[in-house]
Amino acid sequence: MDLFVVILLITVALAFDYINGFHDAANSIATVVSTRVLSPGKAVIWAAFFNFVAAFAFGTAVAKTIGSGMIDIHAVTFAVIFAGLVGAIAWDLITWYFGLPTSSSHALIGGYAGAAITKAGFSVIILSGWTKTLVFIVISPVIGLVAGFALMVLIYWVCAPMAPARVDKWFRRLQLLSAALFSLNHGANDAQKTMGIIASVLFTAGYLQGEFRVPIWVVLLAHAAISLGTLSGGWRIIHTMGSRITKLQPVNGFAAETGAASAILLATYFGIPVSTTHAITGAIVGVGATRRWSAVRWGVAGQIVWAWLLTIPAAAAIAAATYLLVRLFGVS
Repeated sequence: MDLFVVILLITVALAFDYINGFHDAANSIATVVSTRVLSPGKAVIWAAFFNFVAAFAFGTAVAKTIGSGMIDIHAVTFAVIFAGLVGAIAWDLITWYFGLPTSSSHALIGGYAGAAITKAGFSVIILSGWTKTLVFIVISPVIGLVAGFALMVLIYWVCAPMAPARVDKWFRRLQLLSAALFSLNHGANDAQKTMGIIASVLFTAGYLQGEFRVPIWVVLLAHAAISLGTLSGGWRIIHTMGSRITKLQPVNGFAAETGAASAILLATYFGIPVSTTHAITGAIVGVGATRRWSAVRWGVAGQIVWAWLLTIPAAAAIAAATYLLVRLFGVS
């Protein structure tokens, strides 16, 4: 029975990973599509490729934080993991339907925490892991915003003597690199969250002995799932990210992607499950603000921020309800 449950939970975790890629495809390709540097079809292939390549470029520090650094691993059961995944998947699908670029990462940790707290109370929360994550909810969009703004100011200063057509030509090429860099970091940080959940399943089932770790086959499966999800593309959210916040040119897209990638790289290095959505949204706002304050559609940005604030409690509530429902069938 345990083996069947393990396979079922791994399948659900990979389904979340796929939806994560689908939901967050906008993070990787919205700017490069809106600037017409790549067609939508080519853009998702480009992003998916670098999502997968990230498996060979980064460690598993974020996966260990998700798997054992936020919730007491000894209080985790199959029902908790299942309910947490359902909470995250449900919130991702709701926000995708409304075209809101929310954080799949925060949906996952919110769902995981909601189910665990419902089972065992608030004592299961590991405060040190949550402190880093909650701080980066604020820091990652700010880093993205400041980096995007600063890069745009520097580019304007360096390229001022150049003809606009020449600047556009160069940054169309450079945006391919910045899109690749962002997709690499997106895959590195986001795929690790699913790795952490799958490793938790294996640990709970007794298939991982000793120190909490992530097997290589889990790494490859997680990156494959998120890449396939990105390949599918979440077009509703891509429209919001690429054109509703501010109008982008190749030079703006380059600055936004590079600024956001720097924020994600910093978080991945420190093993923090940061929101790639927050980072790229902040960077897009930053590059838009360099033109003029009114170039940013602040009403749209405000709707996105409200969705961010709701993500963790909403996913936690759905997961808690799911856990209570599962417990009615005698599973705890």
